[in-house]
Amino acid sequence: MAGTVAMLLSGARAGMRERTSRRRRSGPVHVGKALDTFARRLGIDRTIREHQVIASWGALVGEQVARVTTPQRFEKGVLTVAVSSAPWRSELTLRRREIMEKIRQLDEKRCGR
Repeated sequence: MAGTVAMLLSGARAGMRERTSRRRRSGPVHVGKALDTFARRLGIDRTIREHQVIASWGALVGEQVARVTTPQRFEKGVLTVAVSSAPWRSELTLRRREIMEKIRQLDEKRCGR
């Protein structure tokens, strides 16, 4: 039976150790799903999704909106976006649900759902 590798990331004993898994895999796993599972176990899945949103901003909102907006940061799951003017702030506010739906679709596509 093949083992799995777990990383011990804390204290002076940080390094790699092998651990055998008690569960057998039923077959091949899609690499994207395996990476998502690995990221979730490391606790970085949310950070990866947030960076994906920022990197894909132009595709999410379109070229015209992307030229006048800049995604700044995520804080507690809230994306802060800088805009060039008050009218664009209003436009972004009006399109908030549409943009959130595109973000959800991006996440689903990334996860292969």
